[in-house]
Amino acid sequence: MAVSVVFDPVTVGPLKLKNRFVRSATQDFMAEPDGAVSGREVELYRALAAGEVGMIITGHSYVQQPLGRASVRQNAIFDDRFVAGYRRAAEAAHAHGAALVLQVSHAGRQTPPDWPEGQAPVAPSAVTDGSTGMTPRELTEEEIWSLVDAYAAAVGRAKASGCDGAQLHVAHGYLLSSFISPYTNGRTDKWGGSLENRVRILGEIMQRARRAAGDAYPILAKLNSTDGMPGEGYLTLDDVVATAKALEAWGVAAIEVSGGIREAKGVMSAPGIARPEQEAYFAAAAKAVKAAVKVPVILVGGLRSLAVMERVVADGSADLVALSRPLVKEPDLVARMRRGQAKASCVSCNACFNTAGLKCWLPEK
Repeated sequence: MAVSVVFDPVTVGPLKLKNRFVRSATQDFMAEPDGAVSGREVELYRALAAGEVGMIITGHSYVQQPLGRASVRQNAIFDDRFVAGYRRAAEAAHAHGAALVLQVSHAGRQTPPDWPEGQAPVAPSAVTDGSTGMTPRELTEEEIWSLVDAYAAAVGRAKASGCDGAQLHVAHGYLLSSFISPYTNGRTDKWGGSLENRVRILGEIMQRARRAAGDAYPILAKLNSTDGMPGEGYLTLDDVVATAKALEAWGVAAIEVSGGIREAKGVMSAPGIARPEQEAYFAAAAKAVKAAVKVPVILVGGLRSLAVMERVVADGSADLVALSRPLVKEPDLVARMRRGQAKASCVSCNACFNTAGLKCWLPEK
């Protein structure tokens, strides 16, 4: 029996991965109250690594307190005191041959349900979040530079923790992706307007992150391919491809393609994925990005069947395949597929989007 291409080793920058499977960043609601990595999270990463995932990307970790926090029980990386917890997580992953990449993020306009009354979130522009009715405060020039430094310091902490890389979260409507989209960035200064200005913050972060972590340390990016809403005035695929090319020029090791913001319901994590034709719903965007860059492209979004995963690699849509919800249901899914399981048992019900701690609420069959 021929070995599937998705089980082949692959390189991402200097990282040599044992297969092409990636656990995409997944908020697990299991952090300690102060944002530190918990024992439950260390065991989660250990289970994913033992289940043969080649590269594990952590849940988004916020780079600035308190405005950067996007969720209850979310991990933090805004201070050196969080390094020790990620060191334990990295050691757990490494014990089973997996790479661990720390995702760094900032909430921007997408605030958590326990947001303090009277405290305004921040964003490139004061565009009301239709899902909450909250209007953020426009960032000042000084605050933008402070954020650049916060991201760079977070990447430095990722390296200090022994994590194998860091991933900039430039997707899903959080702060960096809200700079990229004209829908959420209406600035008229050097941080808005043209695409060159809207992506400027990414280049500045990359430059300063290199000073913090060195030129060889892998920095990945998770990139939004769409805002997920119809009509004009939103993120275009041309802008996405141009952003990917800029990220490559700035030295990113890989680009993960996703899509959707919180206001666009059912785009980022489409429910009811039951047939192969419903899977890989960002594949066309990923293929366009892959055609424009030489760094590896990672595809996430609705992947459930091994045959579909093989196809998106074979047809040039992506180099690696990333899973989130299926690995909540089956942390050992990769090992199961290597042994012959054809499809994830996840039914895309989205019951895992709960604050009780990451788990699937469906009964075992």
